[in-house]
Amino acid sequence: MKDFFKFMFASMLGFFLSSIILFLLLMGLIMSLIAFAQQEEVAVSNSSLLQIKLNYEVQDRSNNDPFADFTGFGSFKINPGLNKILKSIDKAKDDDRIKGIYLNLGDLPSGLATISEIRKTLKTFKESGKPVYTYGNMLSQKAYFLATVSDKIFLNPEGSIDFRGFSSQVLFIKGLLEKLEIEPQVIRHGKFKSAIEPLIRTDMSEANKEQTLKFVGSMWDNTVNSISESRSITKTYLNLIADSLIAQNPQKALSLHLIDSVLYFDQFLNFLAGEIDVDNINRENLISLNEYVDAKVKSKKRSKNKIAVIYASGNIVQGEGETNNIGGDKIARAIRNARLDKSIKAIVLRVNSPGGDALASDIILREVNLAKEEKPVVVSMGNLAASGGYYISCGADKIFASPSTITGSIGVFGVIPNLEKFFNNKMGITFDGVKTNENADFISATKPLTKYQYDLIQMEIERVYSTFLKHVAKGRNMTTEQVDEIGQGRVWSGSDAMEIGLIDEFGGLDEALEEAKDLANLEDYRIVELPKQKEPIEQIMDDLMGKTRIKLLQNELGSNYKYYRFLKEVENMNGIQARLPFEVEIY
Repeated sequence: MKDFFKFMFASMLGFFLSSIILFLLLMGLIMSLIAFAQQEEVAVSNSSLLQIKLNYEVQDRSNNDPFADFTGFGSFKINPGLNKILKSIDKAKDDDRIKGIYLNLGDLPSGLATISEIRKTLKTFKESGKPVYTYGNMLSQKAYFLATVSDKIFLNPEGSIDFRGFSSQVLFIKGLLEKLEIEPQVIRHGKFKSAIEPLIRTDMSEANKEQTLKFVGSMWDNTVNSISESRSITKTYLNLIADSLIAQNPQKALSLHLIDSVLYFDQFLNFLAGEIDVDNINRENLISLNEYVDAKVKSKKRSKNKIAVIYASGNIVQGEGETNNIGGDKIARAIRNARLDKSIKAIVLRVNSPGGDALASDIILREVNLAKEEKPVVVSMGNLAASGGYYISCGADKIFASPSTITGSIGVFGVIPNLEKFFNNKMGITFDGVKTNENADFISATKPLTKYQYDLIQMEIERVYSTFLKHVAKGRNMTTEQVDEIGQGRVWSGSDAMEIGLIDEFGGLDEALEEAKDLANLEDYRIVELPKQKEPIEQIMDDLMGKTRIKLLQNELGSNYKYYRFLKEVENMNGIQARLPFEVEIY
């Protein structure tokens, strides 16, 4: 009887907690629906500053899903993607109501290439004669890089600047797999194809260290060059400052000319008030980027000519994929629809991907090549366009990238886990069966590959790599021998990729659009973004429970969520892969 009551109360408690969670989710849904139904026109006063705060990872394209930036029950918002950030800054340049931009900076989780595009657009904004000011309590390295575009940089008297050079760290799970008695059976081509190293090593190979130091060093050089130009400090002196870590002291930073003034926030607000000639900075004259995205300005004449911007972001997978990855079928269909639409005069493929499934990459490239026969196709690379990300890019008429873009990684590999000992020794599970033919059970995760099976997969790896080389050689007007020399899975920065012929021009999405316009001989154009996104309410209904679970997990794990995501990516890998080394992070 005691166990009965224990079970009954446990069941009641579970039901009660589930009911609370469901109620909170429904309340959140209702609040979101009300918010979307009651969207009002944003009012902008005649003496306003545009406040830009980028304390989230900026995606290439704004997400229609409120759960994408879900931070807790009842906390729904949609952070602007890069497309809307750039558009808003450009809009503010010609908006007489906006007197300048205030960058509210701290840590910037976004990639360096993304930040570089924003920085470049802010430089264009300054050409209007309007100022850009930065204030921060603590500025991370990427935040300081962005801040140096400003007319003036202000730092809290007790704050600091993180300025120490870039480093890269890779997560290795060989020890974990050994403890679980899981054998990763790896087949690869390319001495630099380090994507599999986390599975078979506990440290970086010399080849991987060589390539990583090369592209990380190139990214640091580009960053220092930009800061040197903006702050009139020599590159040699900037490196000495980084080596000594003395920028962390606000007074030192001021004396070194890294910043322009040390002020408390209220003093900074008084400074801003004087700049725009108002008594006080208040809610009326400080408009956030999230609000300004929806602010109305005088509409320009609507062009009949369209340029399709097709966003390909995330890991490349087969099928339709999801919002945060590249479904081979979905992106191929978007390119095909843009090719068949006569009103679309050119295509810009925005690629931000570490790669992934080789077959899905080939399906996308086929559509890129077909589209190029009928209209200009230009690729704009974001933070990453490596391996499979480069595979889908190489057929374009022109390729644009940032000097800090990570690209190349022309190589392929396959991983087949052998879980036999894991099941036998850790779980007490054994397997047995029958088969009609010698390899009827190919590929099995419950026993090791035979030599014949291993050799067969190796031949397929070589075939896919050979195909990869041919595609790049054709697209970049090289020989396969030339591509193989810079291939072998080696990763390059955008700067180095320019030197070896993997890209054509430095620039972001705006430059790629201008090139597409010129190639199509257009005087004007309007942008059509593909694939089409679901309406917000439809998106909420589709992924209410799933997105909530993921966001709660992200909030709970914080910066450690990347390790969970890494393990999920390993678990979900199928077929031959063309992708970047796992979790290469720049600090």
